[in-house]
Parts: sequence; structure tokens; C-alpha cells
Amino acid sequence: MKTPFLAYSASQRLAALAKSPVDFFQSGCLTPDRIHSYRSLEEGMMLSYATERVDEEVLHALEDLANEAELGKKMEEMQRGEIVNQIEGWPGENRPALHTACRDLFGTPQSSIPAYQAAEFSRKELEKIGNFLEKTSFHTLVLIGIGGSYLGPKAHYQALLSYKKSGRQVHFLANMDPDEAAAVLGQLTDLAGTWVAVVSKSGGTLETIVNEELVRSHFVAAGLDARQHFVTVTTPGSQLDDPSRYLERFYMGEWVGGRFSSTSACGLLPLGFAFGMPVVGEFLAGAHAMDQLARESSVKKNLPLLAALLGVWNRNFLGYPAEAILPYSYALQFYPLHLQQLAMESNGKRVQKNGEFVDFATSPILWGEVGTNAQHSFFQLLHQGNAPSSLVFLGCKEPTRKEANPSSQEKLLANLFAQMISLATGQAADNPNRFFPGNTPSHLLFAERLDPKTLGKWLAFFEHKVAFQGFLWGINSFDQEGVQLGKVLAKKIVEDWQDQQPYPLARAYLESIVASSVHG
Repeated sequence: MKTPFLAYSASQRLAALAKSPVDFFQSGCLTPDRIHSYRSLEEGMMLSYATERVDEEVLHALEDLANEAELGKKMEEMQRGEIVNQIEGWPGENRPALHTACRDLFGTPQSSIPAYQAAEFSRKELEKIGNFLEKTSFHTLVLIGIGGSYLGPKAHYQALLSYKKSGRQVHFLANMDPDEAAAVLGQLTDLAGTWVAVVSKSGGTLETIVNEELVRSHFVAAGLDARQHFVTVTTPGSQLDDPSRYLERFYMGEWVGGRFSSTSACGLLPLGFAFGMPVVGEFLAGAHAMDQLARESSVKKNLPLLAALLGVWNRNFLGYPAEAILPYSYALQFYPLHLQQLAMESNGKRVQKNGEFVDFATSPILWGEVGTNAQHSFFQLLHQGNAPSSLVFLGCKEPTRKEANPSSQEKLLANLFAQMISLATGQAADNPNRFFPGNTPSHLLFAERLDPKTLGKWLAFFEHKVAFQGFLWGINSFDQEGVQLGKVLAKKIVEDWQDQQPYPLARAYLESIVASSVHG
């Protein structure tokens, strides 16, 4: 049986060290020397962790934990295409997790057969996307999808808007709420120049099916041949893999999880349309570079591994139940939502891969907002509240848009650094209302500029951070059984309503709502 997370000897050392962590409230603890020493520079990025509550002893213990748990070996196995999506002795997906193969298009690819075949599959789909977009005369795209088919693609589209080709527009439709569909359809002023990408790995996602039929009927009502405007991104053989309904079919492999699908056809189709294939190439190259770095044996050089270990130190040993994502870049305004799904759908688990329940914390609650908006929203709680959260700051030296004001960028960075320092060091005061306890742990991921290659690196950085933490906790980061229960029940209720046999509990809710409407 594999060693449970807390039974590692390094885990026991860390538990002891956590009783007296670094205390930034003490004068002189956070120094310029510490800031210069507690950072790692790799691939044009800096991971600064001077404001994490660690010292050399803690860092050595974390490195020993990574070695004891064989995290490097597990990353190699994942990227080779070994089956990692499984729970031993129980039915499940039993698949590889080969999202890295989607960008293994540079230099010599992985030599293992599963990884090589997945990379070739991805290369062909990328060529198909390029050929399709080269011929298209459409100027507007509506992407219909939800979860990983929506959050990652929209986050990366928003991040790269300064690279958008003239005259191109992309709209996203995810929620089954009819108001959202009406809002999107209301913006489509030229249906003849609009195409729709229906994205679902399984082909059976209820929200996507409902929204597709709604949008398809909109085209039919306008007298258009819907097939000439609709494409799909799905897996081969799914119910969406139907040439009679779609102008073109693009494919994802079964070995790509939805939340890891931003570098598959799911995410690349809208990016290629909006920004052009050269931008897609840079995005993929950045992700591939980080995939290579995630295989680095040195913990200090392996940025996603180092960040994963710092997160585990905060979550499991210092007891922080939440992690705030704070991008000091307007371009990344949608990124906390993507990272919420990536982390919590992957590692929000209570069952180990050996089938036993865990007796330790797994994924923290992720949340966040773009700075400095966040400072005028929830930073009061971070500074003086009693609901603790560790923090991840994202920032760039230069603004994303060339026409942006450099003086404003300097002030933005001044706020970023001021928050990291003040949250760590706090403030002593006789007035209790002006007392700040400090010691809020944080680290900073920093780059020169948020260009397509950097964005690809950041995407893969967070994907690998999540994977490393799942490997360490011994859980399966690549399934999502917790998403299914409510979906199955909702489908049953809909079917019962259509048969005039309402599901009893749903009927109770309806009756309660009607009563409120009558007597309110």
C-alpha cells in the first residue's frame, strides 16, 4: 500500500516546524536580503516567496517531502501517458491525463507510444483548425460550452484581447439561464457572418444541448442553413460527432480532462479565430516550456512544484482553508474563475487513489478578484478579519497594451508590493482598531509582460501545481464524480416534468414558490 500523505517522515517534520513558523510581525524578519534570496527565476518568470512563512529548515523539509513522495517520477509518468485517472479496485475512467501532449509539438516529442500518438492527434487537429480558419469569411464566433469548455477558453481570450484581429468578435454562452442566451443573441447583428462552435467532450452536457438548440433555432428563424454556421468540438464518436448537423468537426482526445483542455481544440479554436494561428503557436510554446520545467529535478528551479509545496505547507501544516488569487492585471480578470475550477474540481476530493478516505485536508477554497479592485472589496478581511486565506499574487512589469499609461502601471505595482509587505508584517498599534496582526502568507508570480507565450507558461504552471498537489495527497486529480450527482438528478426532474410526473422534492419546491408568489 502506498504511504499516506501524513505518514511521510518529512510530513511529520513539517508538522513539528509548523508549531513555530516564521513570524513576520517581528521587526526585521522581512528584509531586502530575504526578498532577493527567496525567489526563483526560470523561463523568464519569477516566483517570489519571501512573504511565505518558511525558512531554510522548512524549505529543506518540503524538498524532502517531494522526494519521499516521488513527485518527479509521478510527473514523468503523467507526461508519458501512463494511466493516472483511476481509483484502484473501483470502476472509473481509467485513462491517461495527456493534456501536455496537446503542446508537445516542439522538438522531439515524448517517445512513449501513448504520448507520441496523442501529440500526433493534437498536431492534426491544430492543422485542421488552421486550414478551416484560413478559409473562413465569418467575423463573429459564438462558443457554446460550460465548465472546462468555457472557463479556460474565455479566461485566455480575455487575457489576450490586446492581440485581437480587427473585425473579429467572440461571444461565450455557458449558463442555461435564458437571460444569458438572450443577451448573447441580442449582440448578433449579422447572423450571416456568424458561426457557432458547440463544445462538449461527452456530447451530452445538458446546458450545452439546450443552448445549442436555442441558438440553432435563431438561425433557422432567420432563414439560414444552420449546418453551414455550426461546428463542434467533441470526442470522436460522441453524439455531437454528426456530419449532417455540423460544417466541421474538431476533436479532443478522451485523455484530456475538460478543465485541462485549454490547449486542445476546445481552447485553440476561439484563440485562433480571434488572434490568428501565430498567437496560438506562441501560447502552445509557452505551455510546452513549462511542461519541460515541471520535469526539472531541482525543487527551486521547478516553479510549479515549488508553488505546490508552498500551498501544501499553508493548507496542511499552517491550516489555511482558502487561497485567494489576486491578478494585478485587468487582462486576467477572468483568471480566478478558471483556476477555481482547475484546483477545486481536480483536488476537491476525499478519497485516495487506493480507495480509502483521507484524514487530512485537500484542495483549499479558491477565490479572488483583480487588483486593485480587490483592495476596495475584501482586503479588509485579509488584513484584520478572522477568516484566514493564503494569497497568490500575479503581476507583470509592463502593461499588456502598448498604449497603456506607464505611470499608472508603476502605481499598480506599488500597490501590489505594498499589499504583500503589509499583509506579512502587519502593524502594531495601541488603538485595537488599527492593529494589524500580519503573517498572512503569500507568493508572487511575476513576468515582464503578459504576452501569448507568458500566458501559456502561466496556464501550464497552474495545471502542474494542481497535479503535483494531487500526487502528494494521493488523490485522483483527473476525474469529477462530484459534478455528476446534481446533473443526473436535474435530468431526471426534467424528464419527469415532461411526462407530467414531477419529482416529489422538486414539486415541493415549486409549490413553495407558488405559495410565496400568491401570499407575498
